[in-house]
Amino acid sequence: MEKIRIKYFTDKIDRLAYIAGKSDWVDLRAAEEVSLKAGEFRLIPLGVALELPKGYEALVVPRSSTFKNFGILQVNSMGIIDECYCGDNDQWRMPALAVRDTVIHVNDRICQFRIVEHQPELAFQEVEELGNADRGGFGSTGKA
Repeated sequence: MEKIRIKYFTDKIDRLAYIAGKSDWVDLRAAEEVSLKAGEFRLIPLGVALELPKGYEALVVPRSSTFKNFGILQVNSMGIIDECYCGDNDQWRMPALAVRDTVIHVNDRICQFRIVEHQPELAFQEVEELGNADRGGFGSTGKA
């Protein structure tokens, strides 16, 4: 099992917990109370800095209930934090845009993360044809 060093910036949030068997994502919490008006942007502090293992990165996304509960969108859709972002002042933050007036309280679960290995080095080979059957359309529906 990998051990990951973590620095907390506050004692007001629950400690990170990995719940085996339930999900392989870990919840992140607001480290301070944040009031936003509709249309306002804010980097919401998450109260942690982590030292990820070499060759790994963290993918940070909103929780499925974040928009419903708080009316905020994570403006970069998915945050990627690589192992270089590991200094004593490198607190993780969620870039949020409010679509309605809202208040996020300390310790509210607003996003989640998982740790994955970096993509391997790739070489792209240009070809005239791929030689596979066409699915005929857009995405998994097969319809344009």
